[in-house]
Amino acid sequence: MAEALRIAVAGLGTVGGGLLSLLQTNGDSLAQRGGRSIEVTAVCARDKTKDRGVDLSAIAWYDDPAVMATEAEYDVLVELIGGSEGPAKLACEAAFAAGHHVVTANKALLAEHGTALAKAAEAAGVTLAYEAAVAGGIPIIKAIREGLAGNQVSSLHGILNGTCNYILSAMRDTGRDFGDILTEAQELGYAEADPSFDVDGVDAAHKLALLASLAFGTEVDFANVHIEGIRSISAEDFQYAGELGFEIKLLGIVDGGEDGVRQRVHPTLVPAAAPVAAVDGVFNAVVTEGDFVGTSVFVGRGAGAGPTASAVAADICDIAAGRGGHAFGMPADALAESRSLSMDGREGGYYVRMRVIDRPGVIAEVTGILRDQAISMESIIQRGRAPDEPVDVVLVLHETEESRMIGALEAIAALDTVSEKPYLIRIERFGA
Repeated sequence: MAEALRIAVAGLGTVGGGLLSLLQTNGDSLAQRGGRSIEVTAVCARDKTKDRGVDLSAIAWYDDPAVMATEAEYDVLVELIGGSEGPAKLACEAAFAAGHHVVTANKALLAEHGTALAKAAEAAGVTLAYEAAVAGGIPIIKAIREGLAGNQVSSLHGILNGTCNYILSAMRDTGRDFGDILTEAQELGYAEADPSFDVDGVDAAHKLALLASLAFGTEVDFANVHIEGIRSISAEDFQYAGELGFEIKLLGIVDGGEDGVRQRVHPTLVPAAAPVAAVDGVFNAVVTEGDFVGTSVFVGRGAGAGPTASAVAADICDIAAGRGGHAFGMPADALAESRSLSMDGREGGYYVRMRVIDRPGVIAEVTGILRDQAISMESIIQRGRAPDEPVDVVLVLHETEESRMIGALEAIAALDTVSEKPYLIRIERFGA
C-alpha cells in the first residue's frame, strides 16, 4: 500500500468531531478503498482542552488555521471552520499556495469565492473538493459532476435546508405557527440560536449556486440567486394547501436555456405526488432533469455529524486514490459567465392568500384586476361570513408571467377593502 495520506483538520466542531470518529471506526475500509491509509497529522480548533472522544496528544496542534495550512506536514487540508471570509478563506488560499489539496464543507465560502478558489487549485495542480458543502450525506456533487456527465441538465430543484424542512413538516403536522415550531427546533438542536441563514433562505441559496454552476457549466453566481424565506408562511396556508392537493416546501430551483439561468429559493406549492413532497423532517432531496437520463431523485440526511463527515471522507478517499478532477466539472477558465434571468420572466401558477373586508363587490374588484393583467383564476376558497369584517380569501391562479402577477398584487393591495398585504406562494407542478 502507498504511503499514508496526511490530513490537517481545521475545525473540530460537530463535523470535525464526526470525521475523527469516522476515521477511527472505518479507517481500515477507507484505506482499502483509497489505496492508502489516512493519517491525521495536524488539527486546529479554538479549545484545546475540550474532550472530543479521540486521543489528539500525538497530533500537532495549531491555534491559527492559516499558519497550520502554511507550516504543518500534510497533503490535504480539511476545512471545517465555516464562513465566507476570514480564517477559512485564508487557510484554503494558504494551502493552495503551499501545493496542498483542500476538502471543505463550507458552502458560504464556495458560493462567494468558488470560481476563484477553483482557479487557484488548478494553478497549483491540486484538488478542491466539496461534497459535504451541499445536501450533507447525499453524494449530489459527484452525481452531477460524474454520474450525469453525459447529459445536458435542463433543470434541477430540491430541498436544500433541513432546518426549514423540519419546521415546515412540523407546521403541517401540528397546525402550529412558525414561531412555536422554530423555538422547538432550536431546543432540539435543529436550528441555530440565530436561525436567519436557514429560515431566510440564505443557506439554501449558497448550495443552489454551487449546484447551478455544476449543472450548467457557469461561474458560481450567488449574487443573482433570488431568495425568499419561510417566516411569512402561516398554519392556515398548510390547511389550504392540503385541501388543494399540495405540499409546501422551501425549494431551491434552477432552470434555463440558451438565454441564461434562473436561480431561485422560495416557498413552493408542489403536488402531493411530486418526489419532493414526501421528503419530510431534516431530510434533503435533489431532483435533476437530464436530456438522456430523464428524472433522477436523490434523498438523504442533509446535515449532522455523521452524514456530513461521510461526505468529507468520500472526498478524502478520492484524493487518496488519485481521483482528482475539476471542482465544477470542467476547467475553471472554461466556465461560462453566468447570465442571470430575472424573476419577472418566470411563468407558472400562483397561490395567493389575502384578508379582505367581507362586503358585496370585493371579489369582483379583485377579479377585475386579474382580468386587466390577463390572469385567469383556477379556484377560490373563502371561509365563513363576517359582514364588514376581514376574512381569508385564497386564490389559485393559472400560469402567468411573474411581472403580471406582481402588478396585480400591487393593485389588489391598494384596495381599501384589502386589510393586509396579500401573501403569494409560487406553484410548481413537478410530477403532475
